[in-house]
Amino acid sequence: MKETLYNQGWKFWKDGDSFALVWDVPNHAREITVPHDAMLELEPYSESQNGGNTGFRDGENYVYLKNFTLTKEVQHKRFILKFEGSYMNTFVYVNGQLAGKHHFGYTTFEIPIHDFLNIGDNEIRVQVRNGAMSNSRWYSGSGLYRDVYLLESEQLHFSSLGSRVKTVELNGQDALIEVGVAIENETARPQRLSIETRIFDAENQLIVTDERPYFLPTGQKEYYSHQYLLTNATFWTAETPILYKIEQKILQKGFVIDEVSKQFGIRTIHVDSKRGLRINGQPVKLRGACIHHDSGLLGAKTYETAHRRQIRILKDAGFNAIRMAHHPAAPALLKACDELGMYVMDETFDMWTRFKSDFDYSLVFEEQWEKDVKAMVDSDYNHPSVILYSIGNEIPEIATEHGSYLAKKIHDAIKAIDNSRPTLAGINGIFASGDRIPEIMADVAAQSTDIEGNVNDFMTLIDQRLDEIVTHPIVGEKLELATAATDIAGYNYMTARYEVDSKQYPNRIMVGSETYPPEIARNWTIIQQLPSVIGDFTWTGWDYIGEAGVGVPAYRFGEGGFSAQFPCQLAYTGDIDITGVRRPLSYYREIVFGFRRAPYIAVQNPTHYGEKLIKTPWVLSDSISSWTWNGHEGQPVIVEVYAPGEQVALYLNDELVEIKEVGTNLAHVTYFELPYQAGVLKAINYQNGQIIGETILSSADVATMHLTATVEENEDLTYISLALEDENDVLITNQDCLLSVEVSGAEILGFGSGNPKPDYHYQSNITTTYNGRALLIVQKSAPQTKVIVEGRNNTVIVDL
Repeated sequence: MKETLYNQGWKFWKDGDSFALVWDVPNHAREITVPHDAMLELEPYSESQNGGNTGFRDGENYVYLKNFTLTKEVQHKRFILKFEGSYMNTFVYVNGQLAGKHHFGYTTFEIPIHDFLNIGDNEIRVQVRNGAMSNSRWYSGSGLYRDVYLLESEQLHFSSLGSRVKTVELNGQDALIEVGVAIENETARPQRLSIETRIFDAENQLIVTDERPYFLPTGQKEYYSHQYLLTNATFWTAETPILYKIEQKILQKGFVIDEVSKQFGIRTIHVDSKRGLRINGQPVKLRGACIHHDSGLLGAKTYETAHRRQIRILKDAGFNAIRMAHHPAAPALLKACDELGMYVMDETFDMWTRFKSDFDYSLVFEEQWEKDVKAMVDSDYNHPSVILYSIGNEIPEIATEHGSYLAKKIHDAIKAIDNSRPTLAGINGIFASGDRIPEIMADVAAQSTDIEGNVNDFMTLIDQRLDEIVTHPIVGEKLELATAATDIAGYNYMTARYEVDSKQYPNRIMVGSETYPPEIARNWTIIQQLPSVIGDFTWTGWDYIGEAGVGVPAYRFGEGGFSAQFPCQLAYTGDIDITGVRRPLSYYREIVFGFRRAPYIAVQNPTHYGEKLIKTPWVLSDSISSWTWNGHEGQPVIVEVYAPGEQVALYLNDELVEIKEVGTNLAHVTYFELPYQAGVLKAINYQNGQIIGETILSSADVATMHLTATVEENEDLTYISLALEDENDVLITNQDCLLSVEVSGAEILGFGSGNPKPDYHYQSNITTTYNGRALLIVQKSAPQTKVIVEGRNNTVIVDL
């Protein structure tokens, strides 16, 4: 089946008249290229109906229009529009007639259009209705935010899913694979045909050829599967992401009628409570990051380049797995994970039959869930990176009788298509306890001598007594029903249950499907000890738009946390910020994982020394890696040092400040207090008296500050990282300034920083640096491109 990218030449406008008898094209319609995020184009504002959920941005109703020309020569062919993602409630009309619709905002869907086409010009009109709010707990974006394809085939053709490859067995270096493909005969006559199969290895060497004849009656669709033994095969893992390619053709009398091509990886998955997770027979612990689907400054627009960059940075930071939260992943993301090597937990839904937002997917869940589960599994089938399916996230009704039955139905629907991957649900034990939460809280409060009076503060109790809450017998009882249907029990914020449940339920396999970032040392220690716990997925590996402020440290009400007010737009929980810059927790995690021997130095903001930090459980502190604090000379400052080993020595300007203990019993963190003095801060860590690493942090010379640019040029997007540095290339973190950009021969797709409270729109030509950094993303439109960035003291010119 011929597949053509169909992103160019769409007209776009906001829909102002839903009951229009004449479907004209308004004068304000403009031409756009998909992927397109209509929500990102609007200015965020404090009165947004969605509030912080979507970063104070609202959705509306939109129209996308494109003309399609059908010639007599191809009028007999079949044409399908494939949308990889449209948020949400999408209606596709051809020549004014409804050709199909799709409600969910995250699954791939296809709309056959051939029955609606006329010879000559045809109008394709896509209405996306995202005006009913609220409908999402995070930034969703709006419109056709992923790629669109036109599929074209003869009446005798392969299914649009193409070839499906499954690894049946591994034996030494040999792999037995099963190849399947569906063929449909929409001609008026029965057909004799042959299927030709060719398989190529990672070096593009032909290793399998096969041709088999078949007979297919008219109006029939049949699935054909064959098994092949590949000798001396190379298996796919996150460390060795080796991909093979399969090509299949329909032949008639020597002519090619249709053809498909797919990449695949050879790998098996096994999981049990005694040996844990095994990939190709080898044990694996998942060092996981939850991520949302937005690409930061790009909003929801999905580019393979953006996802490839994201996965590369996450992998360099020590992660080997991601959890797609809380919906099916984009094909572009899975392609990047296949090629770079990253395990994936893909997820179905954030809600089932109970609403989390006023107009969310629960409106149509009962009618649509089977179709969307099938769409996810069909899309994932050939992606070796996908190793786990989550059937839902923090579903409140999952521990009810009918909820547990629905969990089994979703599990069974997945297994009917793909029985090679384990299932789970991300379960929050508190949410699952439902009407019995007050009983749990009362029990825990009664045992807490340091909590005064009548305890009504639900969040305070959770913050102070989470371990006692999640290990309460009622939670255990609810988990029995909630986890019965799936292969694995996904635990959201229930580390305290790992050791208890590994003994009480010796056949239960667990994974930390969502965990607090500061608790990684505690989590990882337990995970390494218990084979029944297969990994940890922190919330989150990468920062995202929406759920504004949940990870922002604050000192006054409204500045951060759950009370964050506009203009806060980012969650700010990521190890890595929205521009791809690693934050202190990322280096801390790398040390815990055992991938970094040198210590890491972070410094708490001395402006707030002695003040009480208001923080959620997702926050470690307000520290950044900087020793430039002009104006605080002689004032006390707290220095955090993360390090492996037994001891850490801290020096300031070559004078010893103190030597302190560090290590696993102290969670690899130690703290020093000293008066601020500009110069060089040095940390040295020791094991058995021997130096194992050293790190320095230098004060910047603000007088020599200048703007620098680092260019990462890709096929479709160019990333330009901007930094304020001194003459010795030391980052200046406390002199943020306004930047403006002029671009010729390119379009600005995103301009901003990791600031959770941005001052300017991401699609404008101005921004303010944050902790000395900013990022510009452009898409070239001409062979010669010039980018001019002006800062406070200088101008940077980049020729692309």
